[in-house]
Amino acid sequence: MAAATLERRSIDPVPESERHGHPRSLFTLWFAANTQITSAVTGALTVLVGVHPLWAIVAVVLGNALGGIPMALHAAQGPKLGIPQMIQSRAQFGVYGAVLPLVLVVVMYLGYFASGNVLGGQAVAQITHLPADAAIAVYAVASALIAIVGYRLIHRFGWVASALSVVVFAYLTIRLVSGHDLGAVLAAPHLDFPKFLLALSLTASWQLTFGPYVADTSRYLPSATSVRSTFWWTYGGTVLGAVWAMSFGALAYAIAGKAFKGHEVAYVVGLGGEALLIPLLFAVAIGKFTVNVLNIYGGYMTVATALTAFSRRAALSQAARVTYIAAVGVLGGVLAILGRGEFLSNFVLFLDFLLYFLTPWSSINLVDFYLVRKETYDLDAVYDPNGRYGRWSARALIAYVLGIAIQIPFANVDGIFVGPMAPVLGGADISWLLGLLVPGALYAALMRREGGHTRLVK
Repeated sequence: MAAATLERRSIDPVPESERHGHPRSLFTLWFAANTQITSAVTGALTVLVGVHPLWAIVAVVLGNALGGIPMALHAAQGPKLGIPQMIQSRAQFGVYGAVLPLVLVVVMYLGYFASGNVLGGQAVAQITHLPADAAIAVYAVASALIAIVGYRLIHRFGWVASALSVVVFAYLTIRLVSGHDLGAVLAAPHLDFPKFLLALSLTASWQLTFGPYVADTSRYLPSATSVRSTFWWTYGGTVLGAVWAMSFGALAYAIAGKAFKGHEVAYVVGLGGEALLIPLLFAVAIGKFTVNVLNIYGGYMTVATALTAFSRRAALSQAARVTYIAAVGVLGGVLAILGRGEFLSNFVLFLDFLLYFLTPWSSINLVDFYLVRKETYDLDAVYDPNGRYGRWSARALIAYVLGIAIQIPFANVDGIFVGPMAPVLGGADISWLLGLLVPGALYAALMRREGGHTRLVK
């Protein structure tokens, strides 16, 4: 069975002879990756920060619609280049220079993998009656095993999880809506605009942080696959899935408050009643599993990309691939066990942290691919520090650092840091918009000034 065959490719280009599939599989994969318990928790955060539930749902829709655009544009890079997402950064930052954003992306993968283990482990613990830490370890190991098998099984599992998610979330949504007075919950919708912008940034960041690994799931598609097709199948799946799950989470928190916070899994499955407790717990665990696997799968390729920059290797052996995945799995499992207390508070800080560092990378990567090099790259040079992309690219690094710096005055990380411009805007955090727009524009200007847009195209 092809889906059960161990994947041979690691960070090396996928040859045309091994390309397969249709971009519609990206819809089911990313729909499943978003209709799960962590998405619901992110939706709950929009109410937790003080936004009225009705405006929180508006922020969920708008944030995902906006954040899904760069996310899906990254997905369209996969079929054109046939390489993992983050190794493309070597064309912008240089083979060694790309290690800087790579390290930050590894932190992202570990954070999301750890948070996934916490929530999935909660479900496993209730099903099996294992201690919480043991359940987290079991969940982490199972995620690593699927990632080891690789691309085909991940997509196949995504289809199954997507179908299950539709059934489960439809049932839970009906139970939530029919069992409570939503009219009272949504009444008197006062708009606190600064807090609305904060909620918008939280939901947009959910989509933006998919950017570093979305092309990993599309790189086996035939190179003739159109950018438009890849974009819309990915965009539809990720936005529809996230909006549904986050809206559910926002309403659940608005209704339950403290009964939801810290007991997310127990509250969600409790909506189904005692008779369906075990099936719903199983569904929650499976639903979270898809994105958990994607986190460890992308994590190992990012670690491999960073380390092979210095060894000049373009591929990994099966043994090395398994070792990388196991290392990411163990570290993510340990972080989950150590950090499972105060989960919601830690998670919102984690999202804020990621947004400041990942949006400048996303901006530079997309501008380079679509506007500077116009989808044409020298793949051999991506693996060679002596090639045309060089060891370091001062232009990309300058744009990236300034892209981070320009966000600082506008940042508002509650209880941690408030930039001087945030109070002027009523506490609103618009730093992510600047981080998405300014670095790409600066990078394009620097490349144009020094002729990089012509000199570096193959």
